[in-house]
Amino acid sequence: MDDLRGCNALLTGAAGGLGRYIARALSAEGVRLAVSGRHLEPLERLCSDLRQSGGCAEPVLADLADVEQTAHLVEQAESTIGPLDLLINNAGVEIVAAFTEFTDEELVLTAQLNLVAPMVLTRHALPGMLERGRGHVVTVSSLAGRGGNAYNVLYAATKAGLIGFGRSLHVELAGSPVGASVICPGFVARDGMYARMQQLGVKAPVALRPVEPELVARAVVDAIVDDRPDVLVTAWPMRPLLAVQELAPRLADRIVRALRAGQFFARLAELTGRDSPSQPPRRPHARKQPRRIAS
Repeated sequence: MDDLRGCNALLTGAAGGLGRYIARALSAEGVRLAVSGRHLEPLERLCSDLRQSGGCAEPVLADLADVEQTAHLVEQAESTIGPLDLLINNAGVEIVAAFTEFTDEELVLTAQLNLVAPMVLTRHALPGMLERGRGHVVTVSSLAGRGGNAYNVLYAATKAGLIGFGRSLHVELAGSPVGASVICPGFVARDGMYARMQQLGVKAPVALRPVEPELVARAVVDAIVDDRPDVLVTAWPMRPLLAVQELAPRLADRIVRALRAGQFFARLAELTGRDSPSQPPRRPHARKQPRRIAS
């Protein structure tokens, strides 16, 4: 898809985190957007901002934790802006805790939002794209999906699933007029999960320094235009480490420990009172409800 001008796109998780930046990047390319989320007010603010910049955007409400709402979202978006050319699976949830601290409900919620919902949306969007001979599906995963991630097991597991989904879909669609890409950002500056960590005084090691959200948004556009199967957007030290992880996992584990890469997740779990029972928090904390964010 060399030119995105005039395309129709559904973007999930548009109200927060990376969603706003992806929306702006797509709108700047002339894409007409259906921006999705659970609450109308932030979506209307985003649409207003995009329209003031000359874009075209409409809000579509859906709670992706609800399977029925998820199944009807593509139809809802198409009734709002027209047949979809692009689907951007961006919505997700992250819960930092020791694995033994998760509830069964949190297991199901995380799997539904992060993994099942993107697959359901894609299944509903693909037939029309294939019939019209034009389209692209972008799934936003995470660097967490490429390796072990202590105190963030559910998030890492579902994001790993998205990588497998995106790569496999790309291969299955090869030779068709529809493409598929998966984007894997590391920590993202100024917004989302890492920004909340910073507010709590938890900082990532230098090796995991954050990337700018505009860079991730640009990667989404480039993935569509160039039909890139898999795009990694992270600080350079992580790239050779990922290669080592595939070739020598034990060595990679030692490097990760030396870099103290997992300690900030452990600290965050402690601050929220959800670290391992064998390592009780230094002071009592009230258990907080999980926050849904854009991945």
